[in-house]
Amino acid sequence: MSILRLPGLVDAHVHLREPGYPHKEDFYSGTAAALSGGVTTVLDMPNTDPPTATPARLQEKARLAAAKAVCDVGLFVGATNTDADAYLPVAPHACGLKIYVSDTFGSLRIDTLDLLHQLFRTWAERADAVGYRSAGAAGGLGPIAVHAEELMLPVCLALADLYATPLHIVHVSRRSEIELIRAAKEKGRAITCEVTPHHLFLSTDDLPRLGARGDMRPRLATPDDVAALWANLAYVDIFATDHAPHTLAEKAGENPPPGVPGVATMLPLLLTAVHAGRLTLDDLLRRCVANPRRIYGLPDQPDTHVEVDVDAMTTLRDDAALTRVGWTPFAGMAVYGQVRKVVLRGETVFQDGQVLAAPGAGQVLF
Repeated sequence: MSILRLPGLVDAHVHLREPGYPHKEDFYSGTAAALSGGVTTVLDMPNTDPPTATPARLQEKARLAAAKAVCDVGLFVGATNTDADAYLPVAPHACGLKIYVSDTFGSLRIDTLDLLHQLFRTWAERADAVGYRSAGAAGGLGPIAVHAEELMLPVCLALADLYATPLHIVHVSRRSEIELIRAAKEKGRAITCEVTPHHLFLSTDDLPRLGARGDMRPRLATPDDVAALWANLAYVDIFATDHAPHTLAEKAGENPPPGVPGVATMLPLLLTAVHAGRLTLDDLLRRCVANPRRIYGLPDQPDTHVEVDVDAMTTLRDDAALTRVGWTPFAGMAVYGQVRKVVLRGETVFQDGQVLAAPGAGQVLF
């Protein structure tokens, strides 16, 4: 046994499904799964029912999280196509503004240039009003987060440049996307981006085996796309899971919803890449701790660490998942690294497979 002590990880992109879909996940089950994977902070997305886009909805979501979470939780606010400025009153209390420019449901889909332009402009105006013009300023506005949708990505890059607004591009999955982001970064653009473990470790070659369990948005990409992500890791700022659980019954239905769980499996997958020499431990910690804390201006977690047996080799299993839906697209994969203990603010909250924290032990950030 070789125990390595790491800082608590940040998963900057999760869908904990409350309010609206607690049969898939809730703030307790999702944060318990996070602790099992060495994650002590999660940032929750706004595509709940109703969407998190008004002060009242943000307050209600914060109340749910405060009562149930066993790790720390930050909340995104979402731009909608019905209330374009509704996010402004809640912006200082959210970790960022999420703009959906690809497949999603309800009023969160932003699919016109006019509205997208308005959202960037008003976010920039709000940033001026609070004296905030750079990512990572605690207490100010967080960045705009958009999907790496191939055709909309150049538009978002141009708008971010026009208004000098920090832009974070989520779940990059294609060669065309990472190469465009690389070109923008090489020109000094103030953008950051993230990649999910499922887009690093799975591809279209896995779809015959996975079936609906491999359906997510963006969809799994080709092996060439995956190779391009690995070749351009120097331009990737964050690893985040896009943890988006659905029940197996839903996945087995006629119209299975897209999305897969992942918050519990990110660390062992990445440690396996470290073991194989594809990453260094510093690469992992930069993208799972330092960068998300800087980009989103997250507060420190004093007296917090994760103890991992880095030499332990296990096989990922559906029945080992603490997430409510009880499955993983990585089932059957052999990985290195097993979380033995998690200490949050001096209290042992997870040890040897058991969550020891009481609901509400986590803090709601901002």
